Amino acid sequence: MLDVRFSSALTTLVFLGVAAEEGTAVVSSSQLAEGLNTNPSLVRKLLAPLVRDGLVDSVKGRTGGAKLARSPQDIPLAEVYVSVIGDKPLWTCRPEGRRACQVSAHTAGFFARLTERAEQAVLTMLGDQTLADAMHELRCTDHHTRPTVPATGRTHTGGTQAQA
Repeated sequence: MLDVRFSSALTTLVFLGVAAEEGTAVVSSSQLAEGLNTNPSLVRKLLAPLVRDGLVDSVKGRTGGAKLARSPQDIPLAEVYVSVIGDKPLWTCRPEGRRACQVSAHTAGFFARLTERAEQAVLTMLGDQTLADAMHELRCTDHHTRPTVPATGRTHTGGTQAQA
């Protein structure tokens, strides 16, 4: 099964970044859930590692919710990835069977090394980009719409918002 935690976390952080730019201090888990097309409980579970790792601040109370703990330019995407994915490998090798030949005897070790190099390449690339870069690229992708903080009854594409 594909893991959507990183893309969900990144989308959440973009929503929080846009909210901060628009003057919204805190975004509720219900608002974030609407934008992610999921439920608030899942959003709160997604936010837990981001809060633990200092990327998001959680505000308690009736008017509580989440907000970025740092400015978008101070949040490298690699840090987001490690926060929500942890040490889960990018790929998993097929379970080893009987070592009947050179291929079956060495495939697991080769695959482990290949996975390690691929993960390092991913982390290096993500380390070169920040949340601010992601927000800028998303704005440039569609000059007619701008990502907005979802609110009940609105879409999150922000088609009627001012252009970035």
